[in-house]
Amino acid sequence: MGDVAVVCGGSGALGAAVVRAFRARGDRVVSADRRPLETADGEVRSELVDLTAPEEVEALWDRLSADGHAPRWLVNAAGGFRAGTVADTAPEDYRFLGALNLDATWWSCRAAARRLPEGGAIVNVSARPAVAGGAGSAAYAVSKAAVLRLTQVLSDELRERRVRVNAVLPSVLDTSANRSSMSQERMREAVSTDDVAAVVAFLCSDTARVVSGAAVPVYGWA
Repeated sequence: MGDVAVVCGGSGALGAAVVRAFRARGDRVVSADRRPLETADGEVRSELVDLTAPEEVEALWDRLSADGHAPRWLVNAAGGFRAGTVADTAPEDYRFLGALNLDATWWSCRAAARRLPEGGAIVNVSARPAVAGGAGSAAYAVSKAAVLRLTQVLSDELRERRVRVNAVLPSVLDTSANRSSMSQERMREAVSTDDVAAVVAFLCSDTARVVSGAAVPVYGWA
């Protein structure tokens, strides 16, 4: 029987691809999201959780420990996007992106940091605008930059326990939402969610046991 992986945002396009990648190698998966995972089965458990609420996140991890599903891997794939410059971003959009991109990742990292065993790993999903560009997506870029910094700080905090923390930085993902909102030219640069999920699965493996604190670009040919 494989390890247990918690995939936050498992019902989203990237999260679902990460779930498939873990299942393909025989891991058991817990999808934590506000929406149920349609493909849940005996080896994929769907947990309805508001990831921006610390008490709900803590309760999830307590349940997993109590019923013998202690996780080894955590992937924070929950997130969202709204366009806007610094000058014109509405307060509600700023709060929405901060909660969904940073807060949700923070609370899951906090819960995992006290519970993951030696040899465990966390992968956070940041984004290319966290390190380059970002004009027109200000609040998104800033919230994803905070996710990257959280990754680096937590990597230092957990190093002595041999728990690794890394981030992947996608550019444009090939999703139905992006295909409906972006130009064909832009979508030709898009990276498949399965390809990004493969990188995430590698970072959550013993093969990557000496990699921590990394910000891995998954830009494709963009």
